[in-house]
Amino acid sequence: MTKTLWILLGAAATLAACGGGGGHDAPPASDTVPPSATASPQAYTSYVGSLPADDTGEPLRLDGVLPPVSDTDEPAPLR
Repeated sequence: MTKTLWILLGAAATLAACGGGGGHDAPPASDTVPPSATASPQAYTSYVGSLPADDTGEPLRLDGVLPPVSDTDEPAPLR
């Protein structure tokens, strides 16, 4: 009886220690501009317009990012 009790207590402690988990955390926010945003001027404008207006967030790393330009498209307003 005591052997069974110790086995049950050990199993309960093991299950309690694992925390249940199994959930997935949200992916960390990226601090770089994705390559798809620089595919075209429209994609870049859309990406920049989708960024939150938050002065407390981490800044984007812009090293190596060249915004795409078009000599024929009209300037697009940012929202």
